[in-house]
Amino acid sequence: MSKLNPDTNTSLRLNETVSKRQNVVACFFSVVFVAAALLLVSTGNSGCKIYSFRDVSIPDSIKTVKINFIENKAPYVNPQLSPRLTDRLRQKIVSQTKLAQTNNDNADWDIRGHISNYSFSTSGITSTQTGGRDVATNRLTVTVHIVLNDQKANKTQEYDVSRNFEFSGNQSIQQAEASLGDEIIRGLTDDIFNRIFSNW
Repeated sequence: MSKLNPDTNTSLRLNETVSKRQNVVACFFSVVFVAAALLLVSTGNSGCKIYSFRDVSIPDSIKTVKINFIENKAPYVNPQLSPRLTDRLRQKIVSQTKLAQTNNDNADWDIRGHISNYSFSTSGITSTQTGGRDVATNRLTVTVHIVLNDQKANKTQEYDVSRNFEFSGNQSIQQAEASLGDEIIRGLTDDIFNRIFSNW
């Protein structure tokens, strides 16, 4: 009967040790995965009063929402802002929550609001070589006042959402509005959405 030489014997023992370690690591991660899955399932079935959907929390009694047209009451009116902001907010709420949009006055939630501020200011100034001053950066500030009427709980909450948008001092107001349009709508919509759904 042939005997294994010492080098072969050592190699076999080393392979067995490595294999055992790999099995232990695999078992550990399997246990962690199963525990995490059980935790998620138990949390989801706990019957709590709030459900979560894509990082959004809403009381489970709320099923319908009416999103009214966001009026523009700012001294300076950008005619495209109200319709675009209203449309984008409606799309975001419908696509990222389980709420059904309705035009009925008896909706569980009634959301309305208006643009209260739309103003321009200078945010940065640089000096020229001749000692004069040139405007380097301008700022557009937009504020939206939102009213959330929870008709189920007979409770009203109000929020002011404001954002600043910087643009070059070389641009006219019309050029700035054209270049910043998508950013303004996206930023304000995200801020309004997060403010409404972060309080539950």
